[in-house]
Amino acid sequence: MSVVAKAAPSKLADRVAIRSWRTPMLLAVLALVAVVLFVILGPEGHATFRISQDNDTWQVPNLVLPAKAFGVVASLVLMGLAVLAWVQLKQQARVAKWVTMAFAVVFVIALMVWIIGGTKTQNITLVGLFAGAMLITTPLVFGSLSGVLCERSGVVNIAIEGQLLAGAFTAALVASITQNAFAGLFAAAVAGMLVSFLLAAFSIKYVVNQIIVGVVLNVLVSGLTGFLFEKIMKTKVDGVAIYNQPVHLPDLPIPFLSQIPVLGPMLFRQSIIGYFMMVLVVALWFGLFRTRWGLRIRAVGEHPMAADTVGINVNRTRFLNVMAGGAVAGVGGAYFTLVAVSSFSKDMTGGLGFIALAALIFGRWNPIGAALAALLFGVAGNLQSILSLAGTPIDGQFLAMLPYALTILAVSGFVGKSRAPAADGDPYIKG
Repeated sequence: MSVVAKAAPSKLADRVAIRSWRTPMLLAVLALVAVVLFVILGPEGHATFRISQDNDTWQVPNLVLPAKAFGVVASLVLMGLAVLAWVQLKQQARVAKWVTMAFAVVFVIALMVWIIGGTKTQNITLVGLFAGAMLITTPLVFGSLSGVLCERSGVVNIAIEGQLLAGAFTAALVASITQNAFAGLFAAAVAGMLVSFLLAAFSIKYVVNQIIVGVVLNVLVSGLTGFLFEKIMKTKVDGVAIYNQPVHLPDLPIPFLSQIPVLGPMLFRQSIIGYFMMVLVVALWFGLFRTRWGLRIRAVGEHPMAADTVGINVNRTRFLNVMAGGAVAGVGGAYFTLVAVSSFSKDMTGGLGFIALAALIFGRWNPIGAALAALLFGVAGNLQSILSLAGTPIDGQFLAMLPYALTILAVSGFVGKSRAPAADGDPYIKG
C-alpha cells in the first residue's frame, strides 16, 4: 500500500507537468536559419583556422574546412538536435541541458566558418582571437564577480562601471607617482572599495533605491576622474605627463604550459592580474557553494528574514560583500592602466561595467558561468575587430550585437530559467 501511495504522486506530477515549448521552437527556428545561411547562402570558399604561431615550440597544422560542405553537415546536426528537443519535451516534459549546449556550440562554429569562408583572406588566427579577447574578458570577469558578491547577498550593483573606472584612474596615478605597479594595484582596490562604501551606505543604511544610487555613482566617478585627469594627469614636466606614466605589469609565462597551442597564450602568458582572476573565479565558486560562509551569503540574498532569525546579521553581511565586490572591481579597473594600455584616458572603461552586468545575468549569478559569459563577450568583441580587418561582408556591429541577443534570450527563459536571488534589490529593515 505504501509503495502505491509513493508512486501515485510521481505519476500525478508527470501528468500535470507544465511543458514549455519555447526552447524547441527557438531551436527549430535557428535550425531553419542555419539552412538558409550555411547551405543556401553558404560561400564556396574554405575557412582556415591558424592554430599555431610561427614562434610556437609546438606547431599544429592549420585547420582547413570547406565552408559549404561544413555548413551542410552542421545544418543537419542542428536539425537533428532540434527534433531531439521536441521528442524529449514530449516524453520527459523537459529538454536536457546538453542538447541546448551542443546546439549552441555547433551553431557558433558553423557561423564562424560561414563568416570566415566569405572573407577576402579566408583565414583567422585562433591564438590572436582568444589571446586578444582576454584584454576585454579580464576586466569583464572582475566586474561580473563583483556583481556576484553583491547580488548574492541581495544588493544590486549598478556601480560596477564606476568601480572599474575609479580603479583604472587610481592605479595609473599611484603607479606613476610611486613607480611601483603593485602600489597602484593596491590603490585601485581601495578606490573600488570607496565607491562601494557609498553604494552600501546609501542603499543599506539609508535605504535609498539601489538602482538610482548605482547610476549616480557611475556619473559621479566619470565626472570626478575626468576632472582630475584634466587638472592633474595632463600636467607636464619637460613635456612629459609624469602623472600618467604608470609602471607596466609584465606578463609571467608559465614554462611548458605557455607553449600549448591556443590555450598557452590565452591562459598561461598572463600578468599577475590575469592569474589572480582565474584563481578568484574558482575560489569564489567554491566559497559560495561549498562553504558555510557561502551558505550564509546565499541565505541573506534569498530570504533575509529567515537568515536573521538564525542569528545572521543581514545588513553587516551585505555591507561586507559590497565592499569586497568593490575591491574586486577596482583590481579589474587596474588591468586597463597597468596591463592593457599603460596610461589613463577619460571614460576608458567604455561601458564594460554594464556589459559585466549582462555577463552576470547570462551566467546565472554563478562565478564560473559569469566568467564563461564574459569570455563570450570578449571573443565577440575581438572577433568584430579581426573580421572587420579581414574584409568580411558582415557588418561588425551585427557581430557585436550577438552576445546581447543571447543574453536577452537567456533572461527571457528561452534557454532555461535565469532567476536572480529572491531578495536581490530589496532593502532589509529589521523588526
